[in-house]
Amino acid sequence: MTDLCEELLLTMKRAGAVLRRNDIPFALMGGFAVYARGGTSSDHDVDFLIRPGDAARVLAVFAEAGFSTERPPEDWLVKAYDEGRLIDFIFRPVERPVTDDTLAEAETVQVGGMHLPVVTASTLMVHKLLAFNQHNCDFARAMPLARSLREQIDWDLVRRETKQSPYAQAFLVLLEILQVMPDEVMA
Repeated sequence: MTDLCEELLLTMKRAGAVLRRNDIPFALMGGFAVYARGGTSSDHDVDFLIRPGDAARVLAVFAEAGFSTERPPEDWLVKAYDEGRLIDFIFRPVERPVTDDTLAEAETVQVGGMHLPVVTASTLMVHKLLAFNQHNCDFARAMPLARSLREQIDWDLVRRETKQSPYAQAFLVLLEILQVMPDEVMA
């Protein structure tokens, strides 16, 4: 792990501790969720899912804990900074509000010496695929996730959850051609 990744891991642990200490339900998302499940770690930020109703409280408790905070113009997240390192608190990923059920699906995983709720590999894949659109369709960014976590992903669920997206469907065809998905899924 590079120094930046080590620093981000420390930021992830600090942020997880603040959320826990303040009884704010959350789940680790993004690159560190991939890392927690055996993939490559993030090199630019830390992402957490929170409920929409907790956004203002997250900003308040993080400011109180000494983090810089920001409410950006995008209406689906709030941000905090730990010595310049970015933490995104996402409450509406891919236009789907985070609910208690969303957070209940997370599994407790050890990450950097802490046990944290981490979104499932299937959720990571669904969110990655639903983020594709005519302006953002870089399959190379989703391929490492699909390859590194393929055994943990419920591919039938991913197909159902992404069936409305032609970009997601195209990526799934590519995975079939490259034989990334387990044989029983492709049959």
